[in-house]
Amino acid sequence: MIDPSGSLPKHVQLRALILHMIEQGGLPPGAPVPSEREMCRRFGVSRATVRLAVDRLVAEGRLRRVHGKGMFVARPVTRAPKELMSFGEDMRALGMRPSCLDLGVRTIEADERLAGLFGTAPGAAVHVLERLRLADGEPIAVERSYIPVALAPDLFERRAPGGCLFGALEREFGIVMDEGDQTIEAGPADEGEAEPLGIARGDTVFFLSRRTFSRRVCAEVAFSTYRADRYRIHLGLRTRGPAV
Repeated sequence: MIDPSGSLPKHVQLRALILHMIEQGGLPPGAPVPSEREMCRRFGVSRATVRLAVDRLVAEGRLRRVHGKGMFVARPVTRAPKELMSFGEDMRALGMRPSCLDLGVRTIEADERLAGLFGTAPGAAVHVLERLRLADGEPIAVERSYIPVALAPDLFERRAPGGCLFGALEREFGIVMDEGDQTIEAGPADEGEAEPLGIARGDTVFFLSRRTFSRRVCAEVAFSTYRADRYRIHLGLRTRGPAV
């Protein structure tokens, strides 16, 4: 129970109690938790204290509010990696089981925008691989990858359907990804993105644009749409030196 004379604020104590209830009670993602009114009665605290504790847990991704329905245990949220790694490596590092579903493959001619990202002339042949990325069987992202045909001529014949793209490029063509750059923006999902991700049109998603290099040659350009309720951006920050 809450210790009114304890050294920790009541809302901090309540946060720990709610986490204990979730973890020790074995509540799975999607399970309902007691309402604010029930928590007030059960723990003998004010509505303001409950809201402070719940707001913090929502911000941490441990609880999820659904308007008109209540509060629920949130599904695990994946975090954007700080190092260059494949989706599968990232998910396994988080203790999740990665998988993917190929949505389509084709070969196109690069337009001016794509050619500019690769640093090549427009019209160069480029492979396109569209995939649905999953973690523990739940859709996380829709991804479209572009790979120059000159670097991996028969990629689709030598990569198993649903297999790791980076692994196939390294194993079959000796292309080892060693650096990259990425930009992230937030926005609403359109119908084509929302349906495979299992969300509603207009729900917030993250748009990731990535270029990946091998020996200073751009070997992949990828555009991904990630579910904002399952993906979190985390950046470490440090000062440049003493403030002046």
